[in-house]
Amino acid sequence: MSRLIFILTIVAVVYWLLKSYNKQPPPKTETKVSEDMVRCSHCGVHLPKSESILAGGEFFCSEAHRRARSEQAK
Repeated sequence: MSRLIFILTIVAVVYWLLKSYNKQPPPKTETKVSEDMVRCSHCGVHLPKSESILAGGEFFCSEAHRRARSEQAK
């Protein structure tokens, strides 16, 4: 009986080693490209350049802030 337990243990260990050896490596994650940040000329909040509104050489976080800034200049 002890031989049977010993053989089953050896088989289980070999199976475990083969299973872990054949395991696929984790997929490589893509690196994200960083984006330039700009500051809203009205409120000062920083946001990605692609989400900003460019008007008159200045960046704004929303259309309302662009309008408010243009009204201040008048």
